[in-house]
Amino acid sequence: MRLGIIGLPNSGKTTIFNALTGSSLETAAAAGGRFEIHTAVVNVPDKRVDRLSALYKPKKTTYTQVTYVDIAGLDKGVGEGGIKGQFRNELAQVDGFVHVVRAFDDDSVPHPYETVDPARDVEILDNEFLLTDLVTVETRLERIQTEMRVKGRNISAATSSENEVMQLIKAHLEEEKPLRDFDLTDEQEKALRGYGFLTQKPVLLVLNMGETAVDPASVLTYAHRDSQIVGLQGKIEAEIAQLDPEDAELFMTEYGIHERGADKVIRLSYELLAIQSFFTVGEDEVRAWSVPIGATAPEAAGAIHSDLQKGFIRAEVMTYDDLIAGGSESALKSAGKFRLEGKEYVVQDGDIVHIRFNI
Repeated sequence: MRLGIIGLPNSGKTTIFNALTGSSLETAAAAGGRFEIHTAVVNVPDKRVDRLSALYKPKKTTYTQVTYVDIAGLDKGVGEGGIKGQFRNELAQVDGFVHVVRAFDDDSVPHPYETVDPARDVEILDNEFLLTDLVTVETRLERIQTEMRVKGRNISAATSSENEVMQLIKAHLEEEKPLRDFDLTDEQEKALRGYGFLTQKPVLLVLNMGETAVDPASVLTYAHRDSQIVGLQGKIEAEIAQLDPEDAELFMTEYGIHERGADKVIRLSYELLAIQSFFTVGEDEVRAWSVPIGATAPEAAGAIHSDLQKGFIRAEVMTYDDLIAGGSESALKSAGKFRLEGKEYVVQDGDIVHIRFNI
């Protein structure tokens, strides 16, 4: 899971990166158009993992993880002619975006467009991504049209179908609508996956607020699919991320912070990708695993190891809530809440799974 952190210059993008990852990068804004990336991997906070670890006391505890990529160089005009090269590749390869939007006033950090206006800033980068996707579609359509002229009736059904889809999404983009809002069949979505369309990727809008927290809904609305809005006091959160746990707790108490906002953003980032967690437990390790929502038991087995999926027989399943309520596996078995599931079983968030297999 790889998420790109994007934003206009002086939005506090790198501050948010530091808050989420515990990094200590310099926060001076890069000039617009300058390509620079920084990467960090973070654990996804999950109290269920903590509780299971306390119950089993394993030698090792492993959380699911998200990779954040701090991508500098985005500004108005960067999409003219389409974003290209390594810059385009990096944006295309992430699974979604964390779009940092400035919502704080600070005379020492001038806004590139003079005033703080979150809606305007969101629209600027949205338009750059729309333009880049439109250039990609038009370029592909030109090549398809050339192929159709050359091959005539011998054109493949796949190419003909792709032409139809490209024409439809071209019209959609020309209406200044992101591809997240376009209804694609599973087959169409699979065919377009290789293009890495930027407006098709889910987006978490992070309002970077000052020392006074505000309700994000009162600042910005964003009526698009596969998107969420969350507020974060970036500067404060970045300071907390640099402290050891005891000092961080004291700091949070002083500011009346009950939970790190960064932890919430990380969880929302994870949920944004339409994935869920299941667990494996034991004396050696308690571990959280990620699978797409709707994954079957064999697919979950494959997330652990490909051999488990190949030799899948059955899955022993209990739920986290049942285990915590019952207190032990033996209690669940006695209560009839320890189940054997087959290949058609759809894994649920919070399932605790043991795979039976034979190679």
